[in-house]
Amino acid sequence: MPHLTSTTASTTGTGVRTGLGIPGYAHPLVAPAQWAELARPGTPLDWVVLNVAAGPGSRPDPHCLEAAGGLRNGGVRVLGHLDLAHGVRPFGDLLSDAHRHLEWYRVDGFLLDRCPTERGALPEVRRVITTLRAISDTAHVVLGHGSHPHPGYAESADQLVTFSGPWSDYRFSQAAEWTADYPPERFCHFVHGVPRGHLEEALRIARWQGAGTIYLTDRTDRGGRDDPWETMPGYWDEIVSRIGTGVSE
Repeated sequence: MPHLTSTTASTTGTGVRTGLGIPGYAHPLVAPAQWAELARPGTPLDWVVLNVAAGPGSRPDPHCLEAAGGLRNGGVRVLGHLDLAHGVRPFGDLLSDAHRHLEWYRVDGFLLDRCPTERGALPEVRRVITTLRAISDTAHVVLGHGSHPHPGYAESADQLVTFSGPWSDYRFSQAAEWTADYPPERFCHFVHGVPRGHLEEALRIARWQGAGTIYLTDRTDRGGRDDPWETMPGYWDEIVSRIGTGVSE
């Protein structure tokens, strides 16, 4: 597995190194300042997801080309968004999207969103991952489960998103016992609706549960009506500062 590298990501007394994974901001034409902020040197980024239009879109987008190129030139890993639709997306459609991401935006890997969690779907997901590595042998593959899957998924991918949801659930969550067999850089947590006053607590939970890549935001999904990941949190600078310097234990 390729190890994640960043000179600014923090390591605290828990021994867990923490970096940011960006699930995918709004289109660069809509949010140019936010994409520019991601390219700022020293930001502790593990990767940024490029989601042009529920995937790579139907043609190369010049605004996304510029945004992805700026990040990659700065040494930031860019991942193409692939929607597995909980295992029902046709294999050919996924492969077509992957080729477009690679050809148009030269992505460094893929986030397989809405990835199944059950054991029965594991062979097909493995097939997808094997094919992605065949067309891009250095591809960094992240499985976007959003909850703890069958442990067999950890054998195929570089990282698993084992939590994606609201702060109200995250603050009382627990990591699955089997995750202790793997290093923290294998796991990602995405948490929305985190109040500024609970930011340090959320960071501590991520480290205690062994999640090396995180994304925390004060944005909410408004009961499923909005995408909480589309915009930068109001306390972005504070997150960057805390991860860069570490949180005292």
